[in-house]
Order: sequence, then C-alpha cells, then structure tokens
Amino acid sequence: MRSFFLHIILFFIAVSGFGNKYQAESDTIKGKAVVITVDATINPSTAEYIHSGIEQALGANAECLIIILNTPGGLLKSTRVIVTDILDSDIPVVVYVYPGGSQAASAGVFITLAGHIAAMAPGTNIGAAHPVTLQGQQDSIMNEKATNDAAAFIRTISEKRNRNINWAEDAVRKSLSITETEALKENVIDLIAVSVEDLLDKIDGKEVVLPSGSKVLNTKNAEVISIKMNFRQKLLDLLSDPNIAYILFMIGLYGILFEIYNPGAIFPGVIGGISIIVAFYSLHTLPVNYAGLALIIFALILFIAEIKIVSHGLLTIGGVISLILGSIMLIDSESTLEAIKISWQVIMVIVILTTAFFIFAIGFGIKAQSRKPATGIEGMVGETGEAISNLDPEGQVSVHGEIWNAESPDGFISQGSKVKVTGVSNLKLIVSKSK
Repeated sequence: MRSFFLHIILFFIAVSGFGNKYQAESDTIKGKAVVITVDATINPSTAEYIHSGIEQALGANAECLIIILNTPGGLLKSTRVIVTDILDSDIPVVVYVYPGGSQAASAGVFITLAGHIAAMAPGTNIGAAHPVTLQGQQDSIMNEKATNDAAAFIRTISEKRNRNINWAEDAVRKSLSITETEALKENVIDLIAVSVEDLLDKIDGKEVVLPSGSKVLNTKNAEVISIKMNFRQKLLDLLSDPNIAYILFMIGLYGILFEIYNPGAIFPGVIGGISIIVAFYSLHTLPVNYAGLALIIFALILFIAEIKIVSHGLLTIGGVISLILGSIMLIDSESTLEAIKISWQVIMVIVILTTAFFIFAIGFGIKAQSRKPATGIEGMVGETGEAISNLDPEGQVSVHGEIWNAESPDGFISQGSKVKVTGVSNLKLIVSKSK
C-alpha cells in the first residue's frame, strides 16, 4: 500500500513537471515575420528579390512576409511577375507602404492591392502616376489598349482581395492618388500602422485566404527576420536603371571606336568591350526601342564622317540631333503607367561629351594616321636637297647632309641645282628639279 501511494505521488509530480515544462515551452513559442524592403523602381531585380523573399519565408516557416514598399513605379512586366507570385503564395504577404513620405505609385498600386493584407504608414500616399515620358506620347490606340489591359489587371486583383474595384480602376485611368487615411476609408487598404511592430500587433489574429486554405496569423511579438538583397540582385537592380544602361552603352562605343582608330592602346578597347557587353545585358532587362538604338549608331557614323569629310559642321549638327533623338527614344515604355525613362541631364551630358570626344580624341587619332611619316626612308618624300653631281638621269644628291643615289625621271639636272624628293625606290631617291 505504501508503495502504491508512493507511485501515485511520483506520477502526479511527473505530470505536473511535464505540464509546467509544456507551459514554459509554449510561452516561449512565437511566430516569425520575414521582412524585405523595396525602395526603388520595379524591375526584374525587384521581382527576383520578392520571389526569393517568399521562398525564404516559407523555408523559415514564418507567419508572414512583410514587403516594406516605397516606389515611384516601374516595369509592368515585372509587376505582373510580382503580383502572380503574391497571389499564388502559400504564405501570407503583407504589403506595407512605409516609412512616412513613402509612396506606392504606378506599379506600386498593383503590388499593394495584391497583398493578402495592405497597410500604410501615416504620411504616405498611394495612386497611379502617369509620368511624362521622354519618348513622347504613344499612339493613342496603342496607349488605350495598354491602359485597358492594366485596368482589367487591377480589377482582377481588387476583386480577388475584396478591395475597392472602382477606385483601383480610376487609379489607372485617371491617375488618382490618395493619402493613407483616404485609402483606409475607401477600402483600398486594411489598416494604418506607425511601425513594423505596430503592424505585427494589428494583424495578429487576422485570417487570410491562401491557395492551400485559410490561415490565422500569430504575429504578436513575432521575431522579425530582415532579408536584404544579395550581391547579384543589387547588381541587377543597378543595371536595370536605364540611365546606367545608356551610359555603359556609350562608354562601350567610345572605347571600341577609340581602339579602332588608335590600334594598340588596348585599355580603351578592353573597357569598351566590357562596358558594351554589360550594357547589352542591362538593355535586355529594359523595353528597348531599336529605332532609338539605330539613331545613336547613325549619330556616331555622322561624327566619324565629319572628321574625314569637310562639311563645315553640318554632319556634326546632324550627329547631335540624331544622338538626342535616339537617346530620347531608346527606352520605349509599353505604357504611360511605367516610370522608366532616361534623365534629360544624363542625355545632355552624354551628347556634349560625345561631340567633344569625336571632334578631339578620334579626330586627333585619324589626323595622326593620315600625317606624313616623319622618320625612316618614307620620311624623305617631300624633302629638298642639292645635286652634288649631274643627274642624267642618275647621279647623287645631298638631303639632310646625307648622300643618296638619285634618279631624275624628268631628265638632266645639273650639279648644284636644288632638288625635291618625290619618291623612294630600292633605297634610291626619285627627285625632280625644285622650283
């Protein structure tokens, strides 16, 4: 009996200890929230970064992925990739326009509306921006088709997330932009949060619908895991800037042409080759207008022609006009919704430098190539000397204090006469009587 009671006491102690241990462990268990920051234009690098963030959040078994967003817009093609990833994500994606002063403009509207939860910080705004592109207005029919397509796309997103469909379409068609308080009132976003911590507290307990089913978020006091862009993504993001692509392309052309007209320099050719290869990779990620590219190349041809042909500056003027037009047309946005363009300041600097480059650098190189040889036997052509014997038609002459065998195809030249070297043949000077 005594042994029986002893076993019962030990059993309750064990159960109590297990319960306390379980309670202690459950108290320490908390969710994880993966945070990525998009503070740039929307491009292929951004799409890859967000896709990678979703995968890493899934791998970390996180409660959600938070995208801190501040963007003026970007490429609609990359936006579609991002929206597709968010809509198909098996982990809740929270899009948070933050910090104060940030915006979700143009492509950023699509991404914000696509989030399972959309939030904004105080002092932010959301809306479609129709930038005045340097390429000028598109054909009205093509622009209308692109706008209709974008409007249908944003209606689909809004319907999927039960957001304000009418406002979303007006944001595309009328370029509407509203503040965070207006966005909350218009059912464009779900909540306003002053910080990431406040956001995690406010979304705790919210239910979201995933492709795999519903999920209730457990984000209160969640561990925040920040994921930065890796080196490859940062490099791709840099190269996706149309200004960088444009500058690299021009440097590549400078270097290769300088090497062609000044063989043996090596360094300009190497730098030019690397720059133009990287530029082509960069342009591959951007909507390039090949008419603009052709105009830039044509401008370079005109600059080279100016160096070789006397046109009194007409070819240079044509080259400058062609270069400006080509630079303006180089990046061809598919829609006025896309905030992708080359800066006017960059274009003007490139035009000035290119004009100077061809007038001075390559001009001097071509002139050096066409200059009469100053040394060696070829350098004797055009020099004057004196006949030290009669040339009938052969004899000897003195040129630069050197005695040469010479021949006069024009006939007899008397000793002491001034002669001019007109050619060289087998170490024999061909001369004529100097006038």
